[in-house]
Amino acid sequence: MNGTDTMEAAEHRDGLLAKIAELRHVREFNVLLALLLVGFLISLATPYFLTTNNLMGVFRAFSLTAIMSIGMVMVIITGGIDLSVGSAMGLASLVTALAFEAGFPTGAAIGAGLATGLAFGLTNGLLITAIGLPPFIATLGTLSIGRGLMYMITHGVPVTPDTPEVFSVLGQGYIGPVPVPVVIMLALMTFFAIIMLRTRFGRHVYATGGNEQAARLSGVKVGRVKLTVYVLSSTIASLAGVIGFSRYLSAEPASGFGSELDVIAAAAIGGASLAGGIGSVTGAVIGAALVGVIANGVVLLNINTYAQQAITGGVILIAVSLDVLRNRLSGGGN
Repeated sequence: MNGTDTMEAAEHRDGLLAKIAELRHVREFNVLLALLLVGFLISLATPYFLTTNNLMGVFRAFSLTAIMSIGMVMVIITGGIDLSVGSAMGLASLVTALAFEAGFPTGAAIGAGLATGLAFGLTNGLLITAIGLPPFIATLGTLSIGRGLMYMITHGVPVTPDTPEVFSVLGQGYIGPVPVPVVIMLALMTFFAIIMLRTRFGRHVYATGGNEQAARLSGVKVGRVKLTVYVLSSTIASLAGVIGFSRYLSAEPASGFGSELDVIAAAAIGGASLAGGIGSVTGAVIGAALVGVIANGVVLLNINTYAQQAITGGVILIAVSLDVLRNRLSGGGN
């Protein structure tokens, strides 16, 4: 090898190292590294983790949380929060079941479920933008309303109507070895990641969360942006509810209850800042994957399942603390 080749090889190596150093400052990359590390450690402890059946089961299990986290992270980036996604998910599942029970065709039943989520989002958005309620209070109220409606309608009894076989494909089917819910999750992640990174709407979402007053002075219709992200959040949650009903073919009165905590956790672990202005769709999905892998590891390693939430909570604290420390070291804040 001559001197010129040696210099080119050195430059190539230095360029590669520089790119790796840049990646270290990308939140999604750090969360992905944590996911791979946790997966590696679990695979050392049990041979069952890396089997195809187990991995596809893990993907299917966290796919609904990941789907809902896509809408949640957009809300969080604007500086808001949506506590009602679990209720939107559960009520959409119930409305879809009732639509089938009433004899609706598949398309109309799915549409009824999605319309439920859209109505939830419109209610949240208008309470926040038109009336001026804090997002926490507005969505806490609709969370309670949704739960109450589910028990009022079902009287605590699951709804299990007859459904066409084609509908079950949405929650139970496969495309090759990959479950259909995972394919839907990946499609939504790709679509909304492009929306957030490549469109004016995405830039307006980040601007609203970064500095709402400055965004408004710059011509951003802040109220419209907020209304849109709450509608998207609840509608995406209702899609998760429809998929969940398709998987189990039973609408449980408690369906979706508590899932808002998992969704917020996924977004936070994925690098979203609850102060607004920071976060990504990809990071939220990776955060949901990390929570799902931890849950699977708890089962495979025979750890007390009650410890799962404690472990997830610890992961949230570590992830957010590391992010804060990194910002301080880089001069991003005090």
